[in-house]
Amino acid sequence: MALIELEQVTKVYRMGGEDLHALAGVDLRIDEGDLVAVMGASGSGKSTLMNVLGCLDRPTTGVYRLQGEDVSRRSRTELAHIRNRTIGFVFQSFNLLSRTTARENVELPLLYAGAGTSERVARADEALRRVGLGTRLEHLPNQLSGGQQQRVAIARALVNRPRVLLADEPTGALDSKTSVEVMQLLSSLRDDGITVVLVTHEPDVAKWARRVLVMKDGLLVSDTTQEPLRGAA
Repeated sequence: MALIELEQVTKVYRMGGEDLHALAGVDLRIDEGDLVAVMGASGSGKSTLMNVLGCLDRPTTGVYRLQGEDVSRRSRTELAHIRNRTIGFVFQSFNLLSRTTARENVELPLLYAGAGTSERVARADEALRRVGLGTRLEHLPNQLSGGQQQRVAIARALVNRPRVLLADEPTGALDSKTSVEVMQLLSSLRDDGITVVLVTHEPDVAKWARRVLVMKDGLLVSDTTQEPLRGAA
């Protein structure tokens, strides 16, 4: 079943009195439980595509269906609710709060959702154990390696039990060995049924995906299926 469907999606920004066509008519279908890499040069439209997929932005024209539901014209409040219950986000820079523990960083989405203290702690601990950090619950970010910090960020993205995980250059700030460890983890999440879509400039990272999409000038110019790399997290 298609979890994500885009039909002739465009995104036009008005800049300096001119229209910038960041997306120029994208058709895309992503099935549940897939791992998809999005590649392309700067300005190709891949970040805009991720913003639309993550309900951070609405298409100018076209249709975006998430779990069969047309979210193209939903209000900001409705999109925020969809993000909170369906989508997790991981970024290159980790975006952890420096003076809060791993557990407290992971609790944040639940705090915004109004969950009680005991539920927040239980679910944060569960998410951290899932990413292999069950013994680092009370550590501050500066007490963790780069790879461990990214695992905390992934745990934070997982704590609301999303259907989709969107990762923007998740290995961009990591060395090669740690990048492999993070990709092993994302691969294992895909095996658990979570749909993973990631933006990357790195061909070695894209090898972990079952599909590789290439963007150029706001268009999807290539959609390749491959046998993904495997590895235990």
